[in-house]
Amino acid sequence: MEIIYGTSNKNKVISMKKILKENNVDANIYTLKDIDFNQEIIEDGKTFEENSEIKANEIKKFCDANNIKDKIIITDDAGLCIDKLDGEPGVYSARYAGEHGNSEANRKKLLKNLEGKSDRSAYFKTVIVFVDETGDEYVAKGILKGTISTEERGENGFGYDKIFIPENMDKTLAEIGAEEKNKFSHRKRALEDLKNILGDRYDSSSC
Repeated sequence: MEIIYGTSNKNKVISMKKILKENNVDANIYTLKDIDFNQEIIEDGKTFEENSEIKANEIKKFCDANNIKDKIIITDDAGLCIDKLDGEPGVYSARYAGEHGNSEANRKKLLKNLEGKSDRSAYFKTVIVFVDETGDEYVAKGILKGTISTEERGENGFGYDKIFIPENMDKTLAEIGAEEKNKFSHRKRALEDLKNILGDRYDSSSC
């Protein structure tokens, strides 16, 4: 299976490769850089679903215009939602503190906004849009519930991993580590949902 993964984020690519392998999906993954896609995608949707759709549509247009055929397109949008902050940071998770990708600043702002709040419940959500070789589109979702710690803990992971404690656990995702995290992450759950939608169509035993 040949996949164009709509990201240039190395951490997301590594995570996706590991999860696909663990789900017995044999695939070659190409990033946007690999296909020379350099244009900016304006993710101005109000939901994760809308942003993922926007990315998929733009990449599909690029592939059609550049005669890139027989490739599957996978895009996703994900973020952290806090119940007591009316869903923040939500679709603004990557740029919560203003600068896109400044994870440390994002975490600091979130911890400050939660000061004094006893209810620190939260959840990560991933929405995947999958466009197959014929152009048919499928949407899958994954959610990981948990709480926000009062301070950063752990040295692994990225984004908000240092302050997110999964449900029924006492360690942050950054303390758990990537290998364990990939067994139950929101992205893993979204891929499992996608696999259920697609059935055994792309299982390595049938590729």
